[in-house]
Amino acid sequence: MREPSKNFETLLTKEAPPVVERMGLTWLIAAAIATALLWQVPGGDYILYPFTILATWFHEMGHGLMALLLGGQFQKLQIFSNGSGVATYGIRSSLGPIGLALIAAAGPMGPPLAGAVLILASRSFTAATLCLKILGGFLLFSTLIWVRSWFGLVAIPLLGLIILGIALKAPRWAQGFAIQFLGVQACVSTFHQLNYLFSSSAGSLGLSDTAQMQRYLLLPYWFWGGLMAIASLVILVQSLRVAYRSE
Repeated sequence: MREPSKNFETLLTKEAPPVVERMGLTWLIAAAIATALLWQVPGGDYILYPFTILATWFHEMGHGLMALLLGGQFQKLQIFSNGSGVATYGIRSSLGPIGLALIAAAGPMGPPLAGAVLILASRSFTAATLCLKILGGFLLFSTLIWVRSWFGLVAIPLLGLIILGIALKAPRWAQGFAIQFLGVQACVSTFHQLNYLFSSSAGSLGLSDTAQMQRYLLLPYWFWGGLMAIASLVILVQSLRVAYRSE
């Protein structure tokens, strides 16, 4: 058989899509564990404050966008300086218990699902850059359309501009660092709200998301809290596994 032409091999090499420079897997796992621990330590919230706000945005956008997908309305989004947030949405009167439960679950599952997308996008430099641009742009877009709290009107566009700046100006290694680190932070943020997941109350807002799921799907709120915590961990592990899988 004839050996492949060296020129052909060179052409394939040149046309292969560039791979983003990624953080070491061990470092990422260590960062995830350190972050989960910092959430539980007094003062840790201050260190991870920007990621708290971003995770809250993912959470509340999850509620609002799911309501939209199911034929309802996403009316407004409020994010406050203490890291809490509220999504106000309208639902169709004909929406059954499964649909209502999906809207409730979309909040806690919003950050890990968004984090998985960011981590998976790191396999390609083109995808990583595009994903950062989309995230930054959507933060700005959401400010114009839905954000209606004074703190949110400052914090959300600021985060969007920072992420857009990284996508447009940062070197390849910085983009690789940013997209995977943001992805891990989003996935791990589930464990920042463990108390909330295993609580039936959201304070003055009424029932927690898991208590709403209990109301619509009957099984106890702690079952849904545990299920979402496990699902978030599985999503993180599997997304990292795929992102670092050998080509």
